Order: sequence, then structure tokens, then C-alpha cells
Amino acid sequence: MKKLIATLAALAVAAGAAFAQDLAAVTELFNAGAEAVSSGDKAGALKSFEQAITQAAALGEEGEEIVANCKNIIPNLTLSIAKDLVKESKFDEAVVQLGVAADVAEKYEAAEVAAEAKGLIPQVKMSKAGSLLNAKDYEGAAAAYREVLEADPSNGNAALRLGAALNGAGKLDEAKAAFEQAAANGQEATANKQLGNIYLKEAAAALKAKKYNDAVAAAVKVNDYTEDAKAWQIAGQASQVAGKNNDAIKYFEKYLAAAPTASNAGAIAFTVGALYQGAKNNAKAREYYSKAVNDPKLGAEAKKLLDALK
Repeated sequence: MKKLIATLAALAVAAGAAFAQDLAAVTELFNAGAEAVSSGDKAGALKSFEQAITQAAALGEEGEEIVANCKNIIPNLTLSIAKDLVKESKFDEAVVQLGVAADVAEKYEAAEVAAEAKGLIPQVKMSKAGSLLNAKDYEGAAAAYREVLEADPSNGNAALRLGAALNGAGKLDEAKAAFEQAAANGQEATANKQLGNIYLKEAAAALKAKKYNDAVAAAVKVNDYTEDAKAWQIAGQASQVAGKNNDAIKYFEKYLAAAPTASNAGAIAFTVGALYQGAKNNAKAREYYSKAVNDPKLGAEAKKLLDALK
């Protein structure tokens, strides 16, 4: 009987010794993780903490403190690794790591870390798209901004930048649609300015190509989005060349109302006076010739015509 008791006691001592060795080994792993963090080896630290939490959990009550500490450290460390990837402009890797960080944080009930990781994902995608746009990789930037918008169609800033990328790539119709989306989502002023610029370029190009109806249509569209005197001038010129004098008068008058002190205001006023004279509206002709009398090139002719219409 005494021999049996002695044997059992020896087994208990041996088990206790083994248990102490296990706890010491887990503690060593935890401390190794802490040292790795201090030396900047976050990946190595994470590996140590993950091993420590697994082994500490197997120890039951004796390993609870290490388990609790690892639960606090691992989610934050995983997120920190993702942030380092962002700093290195490794955007795709960062997005993947942020997803891992969110999953790990949820596993260990670190709600704030999970929310931060998820919130950073669209920001990182925007950073990636922005770097591509700055590098004038318009196709790549457009694809990246579209990815952002697929997740959040209400992101007006992403839509605005998508429009800029598409405009840079020469995809004007798609750019217009993107700017319209941006305008509907908090970026109305800037988006409308960009839309006006696109239509103004189209109007000028159509006028140069002698597509006068297209030039007028695009020029009128400009002022649906933003006030631009140049658009009215183009509409007036296109209408005049197309023989639509009444339209030309209308658009030139809009130009003069928008830009009364423009360097060519006298010349445009002279043109309007001539168009009114051609329409036998001498009163309006005199009104506009009188606005051209100080023009350095046409002033003398305007005065002569005024005298003739008295």
C-alpha cells in the first residue's frame, strides 16, 4: 500500500513538473513575441503570440492570463502590420491584411479594431487609385475607383476622381456619367465645373470641324452646368456661319452680358450690330454699333455705320 501511495505521489510530482515546464515554455513564447515587437519584427512577434495563445489555452486556468494578453495584442498587431503595408504603398497587400485584421479582431472580440480595419479598406483603395491617377495611369485609376464605387456608390469623391481618370483616358461619355454621379453625391460644384469643361472642349472641336449644330448643342450644354461666356461665343459663331442669324444674335448677346469687358467685346458688339442691320432692325443695330465705337480695330467703321443709320 505504501508503495502504491509513493508511486502515485511520484506521478503527481512528475505531472506538476511537466505542467510547470509547459507554462514556462508558453511564457517564453510570449516574452519572445514582446521582444520581437521591440525590435520591429512584427511578423515574428505575431507568430510567437499566436503559438503562445494556442499553447496557453491548452493549459486551462493556469494559462488564462497569457491568453487574455494575447487576445489584446494579436488584433492590434495584425492591424499594425496592415498599416505598415499602406505606408510602403503596397495597397493590394494592405487590403488583404486589413481583411485578415478584421477577421482576427472579430475572433477575439476586439470590436474597435475590427471596425477600424474595415473602415480603412475603402481608404486604402482610394489611396491606390489616387497614386495611379497621379502617375497618369488613367485606365488603372479608373478600375480602382470603380472598385471603390462598387462597394459604396454614394462616394462622391470617388466618382469625381473616376470622372477625372476617364477624362484623362479620353472616355468622355463615361467621364460625364461619373461626374453626374459625383454631382448627385455631394460634389455638385466641382463635378458641374468639370462637365462644363468637357462640353466646352466638345463645342470648340465641333466648331473647328464645321459641325455647327453639334457645336451649338454642346455650347448650350456648357451653361446647363456652369456659367461660361466662351460657350455663348462659340454658339454665336457656329450659328452665324450656319446662316442662323437670329440664333447668332441671341448667343452673342448672352456672351456680351456675361463678358462685357472682354477684349473682344467691341468686335462682338460690332457683329451683333451688323446682324441687326441685316435684319433691318436699325434701332438695335445702332445700339450695338455704339458699343463698338471704342474698339481699336472696328471703332471707326462702327462710327461710320452709326452716322449712316441716323
